[in-house]
Amino acid sequence: MSVLNDTLITQLNWRYATKKFDPDNRISEKDWHVLTESLRLAPSSYGLQPWQFIVVQNAALRQTLRPLSWNQSQIEDCSHLVVITTLKTMTTDYIDHFIQKTSDIQQRPIDKLTGYRDLMVANLTNSPTIQHWGQRQSYIAMGMLIYSAALLNIDTCAIEGLDPNAYDKVLGLADSNYATVAAVALGYRHEEDKYQHMKKVRFDHTEVIKTLL
Repeated sequence: MSVLNDTLITQLNWRYATKKFDPDNRISEKDWHVLTESLRLAPSSYGLQPWQFIVVQNAALRQTLRPLSWNQSQIEDCSHLVVITTLKTMTTDYIDHFIQKTSDIQQRPIDKLTGYRDLMVANLTNSPTIQHWGQRQSYIAMGMLIYSAALLNIDTCAIEGLDPNAYDKVLGLADSNYATVAAVALGYRHEEDKYQHMKKVRFDHTEVIKTLL
């Protein structure tokens, strides 16, 4: 395998769901910028990016969120805490904003994007399952964040064990068009975290990969 191939596999084996972070070891601004870019550049259906990522660095807020997260210590001890949120509804205004952004960046006339715009309006604005669709998109971004962190030797723990409605109230989202999906704690593993020494348990390749020829 190439050096890049070796690196990818090595880092996939290196990462694990960190249970105990070192609160004194902080992510550098340079690395944090890369990680936020991994979120911003994440792929999504239609390219619509139906999400917001809330970085909670306020200690008092984290203390409030911890009991809403099954009392998991990572909430307070990690270097950076990202709350993943998704749109509750898809509006025409949101789609029009995206189309305008597309026109500006790609220097394409708005009228050349009308068909694409109308397709999204027809398929998404009246969908009763749009929030579930948005949640699935947000997990793509969360995966990008976790893997990008691993490449930088930064530890993560994806946290679904939380009360989304309570998070929404604490973070001021209850009356917004965004809802909490999950969170990701990022930082550096504590030397006392026993889980870092456990072998990764995965099914064999033949059990999970099926090739149809």
